[in-house]
Amino acid sequence: MTVLVTETEFGRAPEVFQSATVPCISVAADEPTLAREVRQRGARYVIVGSVKYTGEIYDALSPGGVIARFGVGHDGIDKEKATAAGVLCTNTPGVLDQSVAEHAMLLILAAARRLPGLTAEMRAGTWALGPAGLELRGKMLAVIGGGRIGQATARIASQGFGMRTIGCRRTPSSMSSAPFDSLTTDFGEAVRDADFVSLHLNAEPANLKFIDRARLALIPERAWLINTARGAVVDELALFDALAAGRLAGAALDVFDREPYVPADPSKDLRTVANVVLAPHVGSHTREANRAMAARALQNIVRAEARDFAGMDLLNPAVLQRAAL
Repeated sequence: MTVLVTETEFGRAPEVFQSATVPCISVAADEPTLAREVRQRGARYVIVGSVKYTGEIYDALSPGGVIARFGVGHDGIDKEKATAAGVLCTNTPGVLDQSVAEHAMLLILAAARRLPGLTAEMRAGTWALGPAGLELRGKMLAVIGGGRIGQATARIASQGFGMRTIGCRRTPSSMSSAPFDSLTTDFGEAVRDADFVSLHLNAEPANLKFIDRARLALIPERAWLINTARGAVVDELALFDALAAGRLAGAALDVFDREPYVPADPSKDLRTVANVVLAPHVGSHTREANRAMAARALQNIVRAEARDFAGMDLLNPAVLQRAAL
């Protein structure tokens, strides 16, 4: 029972993988190499990051094998192809909520107090107050996507900083609105009075370029757009245009449509905009979350080996209907 772990993910929690009860081997993440390693080693289980896998890996793994996502977003895994191949797909929900929520708040704070700009000025030898920052108390945070991470962000914002929060979900919920002050299914209503708009959407097809020119136009000019979800949910060219035209106060981004970041249009590079805060997709990159994600990914594999499918974080339950399993 060998588990192949892509290099970046192995390096995020080596102590977990090295002490696991099953042998874990670090391998390159590109699909041709990973598929070749699967075949050569006769491996049935792989733990992967956010790299997109489009074909070869599904042919390489045998029915009953597992692609375990180290993380929660799973748009890089083709669940239909995996299901057709009899391969189970899992992720690690819940274990990174606090880390990503804290990171979202860090970006909000950095934006509110102009931290990147102040740091750049200090490095250049400039000592100047510049424009005043903002206190967060009483400011409105619109959380787009009311799942666990969005709820955790709202909780920190309201309980820790005294912000007002509104959650926006695609469908109404019968549950209490807590920790939000209010809930809506109307994006325009959610952002109407917002000072910060924080995105917590997955990258399912319905959400691709969800933040487009029309929705950006609904966000107040004083507001900052915060994205710790998936880069694909934002039309980056439309965002650049809105920032360049002064139609938004700024943007704080941890995720991008192409990672490492490459602008869709070289003339509209978000790295050239002064009022943009940038980070290289590190929202879940804490010691605690890394260890928890590694342990959860391994747990899913162990349960697959034991045929405890009900106990897995299974992304493609239709695969269980295959007789070969």
